[in-house]
Amino acid sequence: MSYNLHLVPGTISEVFASVATTGIVTLEDRYALLAATLNENLDPEDRSHLDRILYSVRRGLIKICN
Repeated sequence: MSYNLHLVPGTISEVFASVATTGIVTLEDRYALLAATLNENLDPEDRSHLDRILYSVRRGLIKICN
């Protein structure tokens, strides 16, 4: 099954800034992160932001809300 998800440029940077400010990943943020993980052409800066967000969630530094 193939999914056709398109990531708007700058989305990961915006999500990173929002999460860093609030310490919370919202449902909208999670969908943006999902699209980013499925994007094979993600630039290195966005990949780094994505990795830092996921690392922080695993360590409990950032909370996930519904």
